Amino acid sequence: MQQLLSWPVLAETNPLPIAIAVVLVLIALFILILVLNFGNLWLQAWSSKCRVPITAFVGMWLRKVNPRVIVESLIMGMKAGVQVNVDKLEAHYLARGNVRNVVQALVAANKAAIPLNFERAAAIDLAGRDVLDAVRTSVLPKVIDCPNPESGKSTIDAVAKDGIQLKARARVTVRTNLDQLVGGATEETIVARVGEGIVTTIGSALTHKQILENPDLISKRVLEKGLDAGTAYEILSIDTADVDVGENIGAKLQAEQAEADKRIAQAKAEERRAMAVAREQEMHALAQENRAKVILAEAEIPKALSDALRSGNLGVIDYYNLRNIQADTSMRESIGRRPAEGGDPIGG
Repeated sequence: MQQLLSWPVLAETNPLPIAIAVVLVLIALFILILVLNFGNLWLQAWSSKCRVPITAFVGMWLRKVNPRVIVESLIMGMKAGVQVNVDKLEAHYLARGNVRNVVQALVAANKAAIPLNFERAAAIDLAGRDVLDAVRTSVLPKVIDCPNPESGKSTIDAVAKDGIQLKARARVTVRTNLDQLVGGATEETIVARVGEGIVTTIGSALTHKQILENPDLISKRVLEKGLDAGTAYEILSIDTADVDVGENIGAKLQAEQAEADKRIAQAKAEERRAMAVAREQEMHALAQENRAKVILAEAEIPKALSDALRSGNLGVIDYYNLRNIQADTSMRESIGRRPAEGGDPIGG
């Protein structure tokens, strides 16, 4: 009983054993946590002859890097004979890159004897390109439809010099150019350039029959233009899949032009008719104006006769002779108007 009472007093006077025990317990807990979290991955790497120290796992955990992605990618590269570095894999992971895709691309390039290092593969991946698909396309070329069916167009339409429309489709076989993959143009540029070449070739043909007889003219002339310059692909071949005859655009345009000319001529004729009608109305108005002037002038005659009689310049006999002449003139005018009214001037 005395010994039990004396033990707490001894522990209070010498705390070193308790501190050591606490430290050992903490170390044991830390090691246990490491074993539970990273023991499987460390054992997997060690069995694959990939020397990854346990401290590297702690660093990955602190940097919020997924150690499983790094270790599995490292093992995949080592087993395929591709030398990869843990630090570079971590850096690419922290840059939001696809680590597995990059390592798979390196493995595929190594097996296909395509020169590709980690830096270039990582740059291609960070540029937003699928580096694994690029390597596969370098090994197995792919075919691009021109035009792209997703664009809603099934053919590229062009008109030959004889006015006949041709509808063509082409298939372009390309291989990825890894040296120009970063900064190079994409498939859309290839499709656009090939479409431009097709339109130019058909448009420069004298007749549509030349294209129908020799569809390979399209392929030859398009390939001569070097359309893959500045793109991420190398064009291997351009094959004309189909050429169909469309509408007679030349005849349609001529018919539309003739219709337009006819409308213009009709408009001009209508303009001239309107001007003639307006001129006729102007002449009627002028005639009415002149008649009014004549009436005004005739109204002045009685005044002039009256003045002449008063002044003695005209005698009464002269006045009656003038009235006889006027009556005689009126009779002759009435006789002359009878045939126009359907009568006989001689009384018949």
